[in-house]
Amino acid sequence: MAKVVCVLYDDPVDGYPTSYPRDDLPKIDRYPDGQTLPTPKAIDFKPGALLGSVSGELGLRKYLESNGHTLVVTSDKDGPDSALERELADAEIVISQPFWPAYLTAERIAKAPKLKLALTAGIGSDHVDLQAAIDRKITVAEVTFCNSISVAEHVVMMILSLVRNYIPSYQWVIKGGWNIADCVTRSYDLEGMHVGTVAAGRIGLAVLRRLKPFDVHLHYYDRHRLPESVEKELNLHWHPNVEDMVKVCDVVTINCPLHPETEHLFDDKLLSKMKRGAYIVNTARGKICDRDAIVRALESGQLAGYAGDVWFPQPAPKDHPWRAMPHHGMTPHISGTSLSAQARYAAGVREILECWFEGRPIRDEYLIVDGGKLAGTGAHSYSAGDATGGSEEAARYKVA
Repeated sequence: MAKVVCVLYDDPVDGYPTSYPRDDLPKIDRYPDGQTLPTPKAIDFKPGALLGSVSGELGLRKYLESNGHTLVVTSDKDGPDSALERELADAEIVISQPFWPAYLTAERIAKAPKLKLALTAGIGSDHVDLQAAIDRKITVAEVTFCNSISVAEHVVMMILSLVRNYIPSYQWVIKGGWNIADCVTRSYDLEGMHVGTVAAGRIGLAVLRRLKPFDVHLHYYDRHRLPESVEKELNLHWHPNVEDMVKVCDVVTINCPLHPETEHLFDDKLLSKMKRGAYIVNTARGKICDRDAIVRALESGQLAGYAGDVWFPQPAPKDHPWRAMPHHGMTPHISGTSLSAQARYAAGVREILECWFEGRPIRDEYLIVDGGKLAGTGAHSYSAGDATGGSEEAARYKVA
């Protein structure tokens, strides 16, 4: 029987909820590309419940324990004395989330001789050293598409919040003011702007579709060009490289995976090529942007605003400069873990585990690494290599 270690974020400060604002979720059977939602044999949770925190346990305990497996759930994941570190020695499966990632570095993988499956409850498996997983023939899987639309909605919200200067305006209300001039001196219309996405996969394409009704000019860069029919439908302009795209855009949204080729892609050099006063929205991965270069660009006015849902490392230390930089709209990594998304990624984790334990193939679209090589979605989206370096900094959050 297997030992499963599940790393989830902490419960709410006031305790696990006893009720929720809504009684149910809309029923969705398929994603926009026709892919079916997760199809486990059963679930042991009510959709709409908080499943991504420690007490939610992704709804897995009954299923795993009734089949003789051991489930360990913790939020203590960083540093050599963490619960995760102690449990690795005999763990066969590690489940983690992008929002509260258990960084499976090469060093940690070496400490886990029984590890066979690294499973992401969500999308984005860069918290796993993919090269080390390939070398050890560890299977890496994630629940592809489970929260892509959730993230796309968050991107549109952040774009509008930056361009319309929503957050400072809201803060004047909280402070009891009616400071209209202060609110509108940084407020513009999105209409007519040039908006581009770095990558037009499931999330990037969903963002483009949602922005088309705003009467903006849409641009994209992706190493896999979209079909001509889609380009015509959305009136998209494709660019052969990121540099060519960002120099014409008023708003850039980052929707590409993190791997060695995209790490620190948005550095001082690239930022200097953007329009003065452009905006960046990054819901992909924090490390795609050079942390200090973003701060410098906001302070100098090269960027008019930066909104991000992703940081490096995660959780971010309390003295992370993105918390205090000007004109930002940062959130903790929440875009893909709405209660709606949690129902899908928890069901997807259950489906993958059922396949694993029953010896059935895992859906190809869920696979990132399989049989010692990139596979499925991983072969399309990632490059071999390691993007976990520096993650030990997350341990500072525990004592800051």
